[in-house]
Amino acid sequence: MRIPLRLLLVEDSEDDAMLLTRELRRGNYDPVYERVDTAAAMSEALDREQWEIVIADYAMPQFSGISALQVLQQKQLDLPFIIVSGTIGEDVAVGAMKAGAHDYMNKDNLARLVPAVERELREAKVRQERIVAQEQIREQAALLDVAQDAIIVQDLEDRICFWNKSAERLYGWTSQEVIGKKAAELLFADPTATLHLTPHPSLLTRKGEWQGELDQVTKEGEEIIVESRWRLMRDGSGQPKSVLVVNTDITEKKKLEIQFLRTQRLESIGTLAGGIAHDLNNVLAPILMGLEIIKMKLPDPESQKVLATLEASTKRGADIVRQVLAFARGLEGRHAELQVKHLVREIAHMAQETFPKYIDIRVEIPVTPWVILGDATQLQQVLLNLCVNARDAMPNGGKLLIRAENVRLDENYARMHLEAKPGIYVLLTVTDTGMGIPPAIIDKIFEPFFTTKPVGQGTGLGLSTILGIVRSHGGFINVYSDVGKGTSFKVYLPADTKIELEDIEIEHDDMPSGGGELVMVIDDEASIRDIAKQTLETFGYKVITADDGSEAIALYVQQQVKVHVAIVDMKMPIMDGPATIRALRKLDPKVKIIAASGLTLGGQMAEASTVNAQAVLPKPFTAENLLKTIYRVMSSY
Repeated sequence: MRIPLRLLLVEDSEDDAMLLTRELRRGNYDPVYERVDTAAAMSEALDREQWEIVIADYAMPQFSGISALQVLQQKQLDLPFIIVSGTIGEDVAVGAMKAGAHDYMNKDNLARLVPAVERELREAKVRQERIVAQEQIREQAALLDVAQDAIIVQDLEDRICFWNKSAERLYGWTSQEVIGKKAAELLFADPTATLHLTPHPSLLTRKGEWQGELDQVTKEGEEIIVESRWRLMRDGSGQPKSVLVVNTDITEKKKLEIQFLRTQRLESIGTLAGGIAHDLNNVLAPILMGLEIIKMKLPDPESQKVLATLEASTKRGADIVRQVLAFARGLEGRHAELQVKHLVREIAHMAQETFPKYIDIRVEIPVTPWVILGDATQLQQVLLNLCVNARDAMPNGGKLLIRAENVRLDENYARMHLEAKPGIYVLLTVTDTGMGIPPAIIDKIFEPFFTTKPVGQGTGLGLSTILGIVRSHGGFINVYSDVGKGTSFKVYLPADTKIELEDIEIEHDDMPSGGGELVMVIDDEASIRDIAKQTLETFGYKVITADDGSEAIALYVQQQVKVHVAIVDMKMPIMDGPATIRALRKLDPKVKIIAASGLTLGGQMAEASTVNAQAVLPKPFTAENLLKTIYRVMSSY
């Protein structure tokens, strides 16, 4: 049975056309053909029918084989194109092949025609199958790119073969940067440690899959924790071919777990310490009473001197017990309405009078801080202890900032901080530029008797007492530290809920509104982008958002309306904050920049100042912080 063949024949001679089709029939083909001899006729035929192959005469009175090839190429059709001619030299034939013809031959020798047609049809089929396969791969890759998880394919030598968009967002490397490189060298701080962290090849071969948690690093060196699932992929014959890795970022989840465990540990320590302190009080109470009696019975100076020493030491022990109880149970104290600005100014004045002059002390207080219910003496102790610790952390000098501000914490913030509840707070911040606290001990600093000071220079009860006081006021503490750069203690104290609601509404109404100005919010956290956009639009701004620096630059170029302010997260994958700011400055030197970051100190904020950001917006920020910062920046010249 003959093989049907849809043939477009570019030929001016009917005799030569018959010659070619007869040769094809000898090769078991049944050609259904159309003969054309002009560019217009060929173009119309290509539009009207689907052809399998084109055979063209090289030289014709009104047309040529090369011109026919150009018509085919303009249509962007992948069809085999064979040139036949009675008068074609080798140089001309080579030129035709370079132009895109698949084969050429003389009409006087058509023995090669059928084999050439078979070969070109076979190769065209392979090309078409490859195109279909590539399209399927692109579609599958597109599906993988919209996935929230980082999806990576590695060969059996650990080299990366596929890297989806979520992997780019999580790790910061683009697909072009990682393809062909070893995953262990990119994703682990110590590549040799992967032998112990990742599944052994024999285990993966035997079981076919593995899952667990891995500590990895991003392009910027940021440490992250991922939940990793590995699956061995096999070829058609069942032999191992590659490894599919799906990684989910659980860094924030682990932080919450650590917060929960820390809270549980402190509660357990508090329960234990409370019991011990109670027993110690029972021991010390009769000693103090007995000393009073002995002092009356032994009036001589030598005895009185020894007894005075014993009494002072016993009272010091009782004071330590009271501090332990303050941590364990909190301090009740006498709570009254307080304006924290008076406390802050008193402590700042005391520090300026007594601290070394090489420590630069600054105070920041809002014009109308909210009222809190608290014990003035206890809160003075909190601020004083934090300031003394800050002083001790800066033996060679530095800057000490004491700040009070009003903040509103929303549901999102409360979900990320176990001790926080939505509501209004007065935030007291004590920030130093000292040595910082190593990550290995930051979880222990609130435990009773834990201290890094030399023996005899501290009881280790200062921070635990502070924690007890703050909790007794219904508040909580967050600590942020960068070794070698400094530490911030943030004390959140609930504002007085008896304040008239109208007062809070007045504060809300007084928050500055926009007049249709365009603000660009650039942040890789979707929740931050969304809430910032919603807030700004509520207060009269127009908003566009971008999830990384490269997208922001593309959007900025497309905007027909001037961008008045750009809020740039300083720590983003792919293109970080400083790089984004520099790029925006090149596009528009006058654009106003607000640098946003979870770090109050350290490299990101330092770099923000080097790129001349008009303001810094520390995370987490409230709607009021955001609106007032934008208003302040837009009002500046």
